[in-house]
Amino acid sequence: MTISERVAAFRKLHVPGKPFVIPNPWDGGSARILEGLGFKALATSSSASALTLGRLDYGVTRAEAMAHCRLVAGAVDIPVSADLENGFGPSPEDCAETIRQAAETGLAGGSIEDSTGDPDAPIFEKSRAVERVAAAVEAARRAKGGFVLTARAEAYLHGRGDLNEVISRLQAFEEAGADVLFAPGLPDVAAIRTVCSSVGRPVNVLAPGKITNASVASLADAGAARISLGGGPAYAAYGALVDLGEAIARDGDFRALAAFGPGAKRVRTFLRSRPS
Repeated sequence: MTISERVAAFRKLHVPGKPFVIPNPWDGGSARILEGLGFKALATSSSASALTLGRLDYGVTRAEAMAHCRLVAGAVDIPVSADLENGFGPSPEDCAETIRQAAETGLAGGSIEDSTGDPDAPIFEKSRAVERVAAAVEAARRAKGGFVLTARAEAYLHGRGDLNEVISRLQAFEEAGADVLFAPGLPDVAAIRTVCSSVGRPVNVLAPGKITNASVASLADAGAARISLGGGPAYAAYGALVDLGEAIARDGDFRALAAFGPGAKRVRTFLRSRPS
């Protein structure tokens, strides 16, 4: 697919009440596997990207993030959206430049959040946050093939959760032109339902997050249009490596490898033999 075709296909997937799951790979191999398993779109994760470099979330530079986006988007034939953190800078111009560069990597979309990176004041003041989203939207509209812009309200991830304030921000982001809205860390399905009914754009939901008993069906009933997994898949895979390494060190043999045998044998079926 061309970039324009990927963007168009990505837009069509967003149907409130009929959500698609958009899993988050952490490299080219995991992207190919998830594509091979039938997922229709993928998204990068800032925490997963940082993990591949041995770092914590928000531990990558914009240049490193762009290289990661190019790697993942280039590994598959389906749309890829990117977690672009807070635009890698405080100003609206920083956000616009991040979107401009991201649109040149093969992505179909990406997100900008209202977090500052300052633990003492973790969320941008509302008017400033809206200015940043508006600048990102303008840059997205200028992208040659199009670009689906997701605007994120991060208060719940920073212990500042207030549902009315989050909804007010999402509504302002919608008015500024964001294509998709996202408030990660919402406390329950009822809050998700309230958010979805309060805005006119598709809503992305992070699962499982704090909602451990959520299902695709319950999130669909709440009005979600897209369900992402964040860094969960990457940490699960790296966690399996921790378990494997500890078992080998503890037991002094390699029996633990057998537990991963069935899935490991299938990995090669999803990979290309050479660059396309």
